[in-house]
Amino acid sequence: MIAAGTAALRAEQGDGPAGRDHRALGARLARDAAEVEAAQRLRYRVFYEEMAATPSAEMRATGRDFDRFDAICDHLLVLDGRLGDGPEAIVGTYRLLRGEVADRHGGFYTESEFDLGALSGARARTLELGRACVDMRYRTRATMQRLWSGIADYVFGHDVAIMLGCASLPGTDPGALAPTLSYLHHRHLAPPELRPRALPGRFERMDLLPPERFAESDAMAALDARAVVAGLPPLVKGYLRLGGFVGDGAVVDQQFGTTDVCVVVAVDRVTDKYFNHYRRKLGRG
Repeated sequence: MIAAGTAALRAEQGDGPAGRDHRALGARLARDAAEVEAAQRLRYRVFYEEMAATPSAEMRATGRDFDRFDAICDHLLVLDGRLGDGPEAIVGTYRLLRGEVADRHGGFYTESEFDLGALSGARARTLELGRACVDMRYRTRATMQRLWSGIADYVFGHDVAIMLGCASLPGTDPGALAPTLSYLHHRHLAPPELRPRALPGRFERMDLLPPERFAESDAMAALDARAVVAGLPPLVKGYLRLGGFVGDGAVVDQQFGTTDVCVVVAVDRVTDKYFNHYRRKLGRG
């Protein structure tokens, strides 16, 4: 998943540790198993203790969120340099899986929920983003800038053409999420050549409200659209600002208590100012 609900990556202006001194934060890939395990412990605290997802018995016993994909992914980390330069300093994480690696090991995590056949032509240059979370004390704009800068460096360093992942909305009742799902479907549905589709056995309609409810030409509809956007999880809003799309159909994830949509970003369609912003902000371009 990209983000299991709003808490995992809410980026606010604040006076938490990162808010007071953003210069102490740095981003890099995990260097060893101990750092990956620390990222898994952070994920456990956020997903299972804070957000009340349901862990397996082994996860509960170890206090770590893990699955088979961890062993084949790169793990992007944000570290607070005041705490050190190892596992003890990890305050944010993002899991990255390239298509060429996924195809050697059984595919993407996203394929447990969505059919990615429409993207097959660019599969080798596809990057899956998942398991994103930030320590509660570090949910600031500075932390998000470090994460995005790290992703931008990775994307350009590996010649990535497509970014994708399961983006989560809180709750398991699609009907209760009708305004959000319908807005995403009518205003941000991916073109056919970039459109994942929820697997047949898990498919939940997203077009629960009529398209005129969000028509740009209607003043009241525009207000409805703005209200929906204001309530979107911050990470989903970030992907939409990059020019991202959603696939056709949503999937209910009972373990995490969420309703997932598949988000797709074509790197060559990203407005230059966004990626360049994150690179310039941290002196990388």
